[in-house]
Amino acid sequence: MHVVFIRGSTGSTVATVHRADGVSLLLPGYDRKYRVPHDLAHYATELALEMSGGVFGAIAGGGVFDNMRVVGGRPRHDAAARSKRLLDAHRQTLGTAELLAGVVHRAVEDGAAEQTPVLVRHAWDSFGTGPFPWTDDHVQRAVTTLTDLTTEWEAQGTVKVTWPAHLIAQVPEPRGIKRGRRGRT
Repeated sequence: MHVVFIRGSTGSTVATVHRADGVSLLLPGYDRKYRVPHDLAHYATELALEMSGGVFGAIAGGGVFDNMRVVGGRPRHDAAARSKRLLDAHRQTLGTAELLAGVVHRAVEDGAAEQTPVLVRHAWDSFGTGPFPWTDDHVQRAVTTLTDLTTEWEAQGTVKVTWPAHLIAQVPEPRGIKRGRRGRT
């Protein structure tokens, strides 16, 4: 999946997402007051932590968030139902991605990159779901990636990235639908 981040007419970031299924979507950002685009922080964090169920993995898998709109291609006949199943199935990971991307975003925005591993672990502890599953190197990779992308963003006003195929969220099968022939008893 290819993603192009540009500065929109209101000053916020707008990402155009070109999925492998031929559908293109517009993802508006609400980050006009920040130097670092928030959705770019999602990209960098989810990539570094290999979060297939985060925002970009979910979009690549067919998820469409309420603020998105189709700008090209033809969605599947069951796109809305598939998107709902996918987003529901990955709700916890999406929440985690929001939390951690927010910490990485703030750290790069405020120039406090060296504090990020401690801040991310503290945020993780607020979930109370067990030990932190990533290393400081993963967190540092997120910070470095976001810092590099921010430098490109500030210099060019646009950033083009590719979301890797191995980090696409899986769509669960519909519940209650039996496939194939039923046996008679």
